[in-house]
Amino acid sequence: MTTYSGNLKKMLVSVDECNTAQYHLPIGDKLLPMNALIGHEVTFTFNNKINCVNCARVTNKSFNQGYCYPCLQKLAQCDSCIIKPELCHYSKGTCREPQWAEAHCFNDHIVYLSNTGNVKVGITRQIQPGVSSRWIDQGATQAIAIFRVANRLISGLVETICKQHMSDKSNWRVMLKGDIPQLDLVGLRDELYEKIADDIDELVAQYGLLAIQKIHQQPVDIFYPVQQYPVKITSLGFDKTPSFTGVLLGIKGQYLYFNDDRVINIRKHAGYDIQLHTSL
Repeated sequence: MTTYSGNLKKMLVSVDECNTAQYHLPIGDKLLPMNALIGHEVTFTFNNKINCVNCARVTNKSFNQGYCYPCLQKLAQCDSCIIKPELCHYSKGTCREPQWAEAHCFNDHIVYLSNTGNVKVGITRQIQPGVSSRWIDQGATQAIAIFRVANRLISGLVETICKQHMSDKSNWRVMLKGDIPQLDLVGLRDELYEKIADDIDELVAQYGLLAIQKIHQQPVDIFYPVQQYPVKITSLGFDKTPSFTGVLLGIKGQYLYFNDDRVINIRKHAGYDIQLHTSL
């Protein structure tokens, strides 16, 4: 029996040469390769302590996936414009952390379509070729980049236009089930290009020709290490279930699948101090 202990953070993700998601769980000062645990019994025990992922302050409640309330109020990465980038207020001089914004918001962003059980539009800062970690975090089985834009504000404006024609949200219960149908993302992208052409032209006239550029790429397929998908999902949480044992049956998005159709969202529990016991 091996025991790991410490504060959780969201799983780090990548893909192998077959585009199968690979997961590593930060727990304390360790980085645990989770794919290797699939098929094995593990026990999670919550130590009844939560630390802020930013300042390490002990907090009775975690906000915004791992922050204490003071950090929620002061950090730029916790501001409402992170969820709704079209509300960026840097130009008004009211950004919480201008230096953070200059490093994270004033660079190229990608607007994409993905399949998480339905087609959705989204934004990512990861622009290198291949699979974005954001797509894996959301449990997308397909994704395609459709626009490269000059900064986060413009990405939000483009996404807002796209949201008039498709959702920007996923149904997590649908995403967690197996047998998600393939979508014609190229066809959906081209349809969307036609529908939003006039609105995009207006943004280009305002921000310049290089501010918004179409991307003509093929979609990527993403696969997940899941031995068995749940029939009826039961969501676990450390606040109500501080200790549980189960056989790890797979991983998708930031969720762990266990026997008896149980799942837990690791990202939701960032900052939680836990012990993890495994036979490996």
